[in-house]
Amino acid sequence: MTVTVRPFHRSDARDVSELRRRVLSYCISTPQSVAWEVAEAPAARRLRVFVAEAGGRIVGVVKASVRHDSSTAGQGVVALLVDRGHRGLGAGRALLDVAEDHLAGHGVTRLHAYPQDDPRSLAFAERRGYRRLRLARYLRLDLVHAVLPPLPASLPPGTELCTAADFGADPRPLFAADAEVTADEPDDLTVDAMTYEDWIVHTWEQPDIDLDLTTVVTVDGEIASFSLAGTDGQGRYGSQMTGTRRAHRGRGLAGLAKTDSLRRARDACCTEAFTSNDAENAPMLAVNAALGYRPFAAEWHCVRDLSHP
Repeated sequence: MTVTVRPFHRSDARDVSELRRRVLSYCISTPQSVAWEVAEAPAARRLRVFVAEAGGRIVGVVKASVRHDSSTAGQGVVALLVDRGHRGLGAGRALLDVAEDHLAGHGVTRLHAYPQDDPRSLAFAERRGYRRLRLARYLRLDLVHAVLPPLPASLPPGTELCTAADFGADPRPLFAADAEVTADEPDDLTVDAMTYEDWIVHTWEQPDIDLDLTTVVTVDGEIASFSLAGTDGQGRYGSQMTGTRRAHRGRGLAGLAKTDSLRRARDACCTEAFTSNDAENAPMLAVNAALGYRPFAAEWHCVRDLSHP
């Protein structure tokens, strides 16, 4: 079967979203978010998306972008997906070729990729020169049958539960909390702090973010912890970020935020929940295990160095 590669068109958004759902069932994706990411990408990111077609249908997709927010120059990211039933036809090779060429043309010297933790995906990445750095674990919770911990009968003095929607008039406090928590995330790639304006566009206004299911814990009126929620409208809920500000850690607030958010999600008819953690992030892995999450999948952060003439 002949495979052809072409640029992504907005009309491809539904097919690409469905492909993501089949291959990466633990990631929240909708046609709206697929189209939004391309339309709202900063120019400095140099984002290009390409699809592979075979037999008149999209069987693969790759995103290629420059990490313009990295303090280390020359960093690029490739995100490759090929439908499992169409692997071995050359789609992955062709997509990766065009993605790597695009990034090399913009001065990228190091490529970051995130293949799934299975022998075939890792063998393909290694043949292309990618080497493993860190493992991320994806966890799943059956919300229909989960026995979620109860919320406390009373909260500590000064502590309140609210939602991100309650900050609609001024989301800047949530931005500040997100920025602090993100800076402490384990990662091999150092990134610059996101500006408030970029955060509004790429987090607050992201189509899959559900402000009503995002729980925020405040202490004496200031945000102490939060659990950012995404949904796909088809019963799936994803924890996009859960964290506690440095001054409030060690008090169980992340677990409180996540428990409340999961309860809200179940009340909103979500049937399964997904979350991810760096394999070395023991505190959050413990929080998720206590909530009933179980291992579901894993991805490797891999890198490849490019040489330029």
